[in-house]
Amino acid sequence: MSELTLSNIRKSYGSLEVVKGVDLDIKSGEFVVFVGPSGCGKSTLLRMIAGLEDITAGELRIDDAVVNDVDPSKRGIAMVFQSYALYPHMTVRENMGFALRFAGVSKAEVARQVADVARILELEPLLDRKPKQLSGGQRQRVAIGRAIVRHPKVFLFDEPLSNLDAELRVHMRIEIARLHKKLATTIIYVTHDQVEAMTLADKIVVLRAGVVEQVGAPLELYDDPANLFVAGFIGSPKMNFLKGRLERAAGGAWQVRLPDFGEALIPLGIAGSEAVDGDAVTVGLRPEHFDEAGSASLELTIEMLEHLGGETFAFARYGGGDLVTIQTRNGRSLKSGQPVSARFDPANILVFDDKGKRLR
Repeated sequence: MSELTLSNIRKSYGSLEVVKGVDLDIKSGEFVVFVGPSGCGKSTLLRMIAGLEDITAGELRIDDAVVNDVDPSKRGIAMVFQSYALYPHMTVRENMGFALRFAGVSKAEVARQVADVARILELEPLLDRKPKQLSGGQRQRVAIGRAIVRHPKVFLFDEPLSNLDAELRVHMRIEIARLHKKLATTIIYVTHDQVEAMTLADKIVVLRAGVVEQVGAPLELYDDPANLFVAGFIGSPKMNFLKGRLERAAGGAWQVRLPDFGEALIPLGIAGSEAVDGDAVTVGLRPEHFDEAGSASLELTIEMLEHLGGETFAFARYGGGDLVTIQTRNGRSLKSGQPVSARFDPANILVFDDKGKRLR
């Protein structure tokens, strides 16, 4: 296991800067996930850690040693790519042992280490098969096994599940989480899928346009996002965002008026030290925070329903406004076209200013 420190890491291609000064500490044994939309710089950052991309500026340390100019093979890192990149003419056993044989490890030691890793990944019955005889999930396990046998200090995963179907992705998420617990190794994992990030990570790094927007534990980012981007990116289904305007209520408390929802007035639980009466704001409310016991409400009309058995998602709107997603476990009696009073607790509302910064 190893610690990593990224200090003001930057990457430019000519005049185009794609990673813009990333500072990050990764503790030994942590499972850290880089997440963000396509083009945010997460894979580029991972490749700089691996040594596959040069670092334009800044300093990368692994266990207190600066490795900016260290050859990838000498960094103690193993990488698992989106494509399995297995040798088609080799068996599973040969694929997994290739790096060890190339490094001059004895046949007996290669056989022992491959057998140990095959046992961990439940690949023992598949050792004499070729990649074309394997399913997608089995091929990905072989690619992971090929990395494990090298006993790296750090594992790097670059969107390893994106080629798998939905059911297999769930299974492989469980497998990777189990593997991390068993090996207790530092893992850095890149994905655009925030569900993978939420379920796998000890710590999530949210990136946008080459900048770190927020770093924290999954539920910390979910419950306490720093800005509008993080609030909208973390959580599935996505948080509802409603346009409004701040007003002072009697007694000095803040409230928000929602012009697109019949001028509804909703009390806010913010101190509002940076708020100004009349400011345009965006309020965020997660679909699961609608509750019949809530003290505030929006008068909406249901447009579409998704019945998923144990829960229902109702998509509703006021007039011609934006759709609002409501999650409920009591949705079997709901009908399209039905008016509803969507109740919620105002304490669950998050407020963002016109630049996307959270108001508290």
